[in-house]
Amino acid sequence: MFVRKISIALAAGLLLFSTSCKDDLLDKVNPNEPSTGSFWKSSEDATRAVTAMYSGLQYIGTFSQRWHFATIPRSDEAFSVSPYAELANYTRFIQANTMFEYSNFMWIDFYRTIFRCNQILERVPAIDMDENLKKRLLGEAHFVRALCYYEMGSLFGNIPLNLSAANANTRFPQGTVAEVQAAVIADLQAAKPDLPLTYDAANKGRATRGAATALLGKVYMMQRQWALASAEFAEIIRDNQYALVPNYLDNFTMSNENNSESVFEVQFSDYSTTGGQDLAGVSEGNERAQFFAPPGIGYTDVEARRWIFQEFNETTVSGAPDPRREVTLISSAITTPTIYGKTFGVGGLNLNPSRYFWRKYQNDRTRNFENFFSGINIRLIRYADVLLMQAEALNEQGQPGAALPLVNQVRRRVDLPALTGSLSQDDMRTQIRHERVTELSGEGTRWNDINRYGLLDNQAGIDELRSRDADFANFVLGKSKLLPIPQENIDIDPNIKQNPGY
Repeated sequence: MFVRKISIALAAGLLLFSTSCKDDLLDKVNPNEPSTGSFWKSSEDATRAVTAMYSGLQYIGTFSQRWHFATIPRSDEAFSVSPYAELANYTRFIQANTMFEYSNFMWIDFYRTIFRCNQILERVPAIDMDENLKKRLLGEAHFVRALCYYEMGSLFGNIPLNLSAANANTRFPQGTVAEVQAAVIADLQAAKPDLPLTYDAANKGRATRGAATALLGKVYMMQRQWALASAEFAEIIRDNQYALVPNYLDNFTMSNENNSESVFEVQFSDYSTTGGQDLAGVSEGNERAQFFAPPGIGYTDVEARRWIFQEFNETTVSGAPDPRREVTLISSAITTPTIYGKTFGVGGLNLNPSRYFWRKYQNDRTRNFENFFSGINIRLIRYADVLLMQAEALNEQGQPGAALPLVNQVRRRVDLPALTGSLSQDDMRTQIRHERVTELSGEGTRWNDINRYGLLDNQAGIDELRSRDADFANFVLGKSKLLPIPQENIDIDPNIKQNPGY
């Protein structure tokens, strides 16, 4: 208040005693508070804006925390017995309160990131700068906006399509699921030509052409346009930019991030433990590890279903258990000697062997504690996922023989015996779905998988899911597939219609 009074007094004095001064004497730009009018001038401004855009993917409502709750325990691979009753009910398809904070955070943070993309796409074209750099930055913005709408469309369905920079009074039409997917496809088709296949070490983690191509293939998979999806995945394989890393574990630790298998991952760091967002020096860590860690370490808000453990039912060529099992799960039913420095069954971590916890993305191999500042990058798209999606796309076109070597490539990495013989289309479909569980469970892919399989659209599918996950007894056809649109947004814009059933 003291500073404010001094400023007011100074301004008044200048007005009284500066009759001969120019009118613009006080019209100064605060260099610490760049405005829209002063910022979008140079290539440095454009680059900084794109960097700020990526930070939106680190938010609590995006890939730091809330997205993991929306995609993992709401599928049939996991569940929650969190003491936070509203969270547990959210994962059980019991959500009477459309203002639940987890949905709200996702809505706010994904749209905040979309807003940044829109600013870039509107402002950067007018900047006088290197044209190749300009194209690349615009391609990155198209990709990130597509990624945000892909996730939002998968979770909320019928959402406003904000495709230009907005202000508090702007209203956008509400898109259908098909219209949202069309916008995602358009963004990715715009991004692909101008994104590089790879970056130098200083720019690792930015969107590549492979990332845009893979995400485009994922959208086509959701539409069951198998030939279009297969063409995208074939392009990635043909470009020869990716390869499975020899050690499966390297996909879920801070070591060997942005490796040869990584098509796109969200960058995190444990450098700072200062809370907050969008301020210099605050944390860029992700919070998944804290919320998923076992009892005595973290909150244990999400546990794996037993059937996931049972899915790891094959042994390697040398007779050992599938090595992905111990990378994926923590349980006293598994011969894991120590977790976070504590030994199962010996004083420290006496856990019921019927309980299974997610080990992926945990820091147990490098420290004895968990906190809200995990530096492990979240791998959103891996090359193994691309290979299995290509196998699925080919099989759905009646080519199980063409799918077989792709499946075997994923199995070979963990020393499982190769599949041989001629599998029918139905048998190959069953096999691919098994392979996706053992390779990708706990990574947020399962929700879209069961959606793509059509299991969320009819009672027979829900009954199948319920056989693995009792929470699907609460699933309401025509309602529970989509999250409710946060009510406060409908209150602001009555033209937005709530999703059916809420």
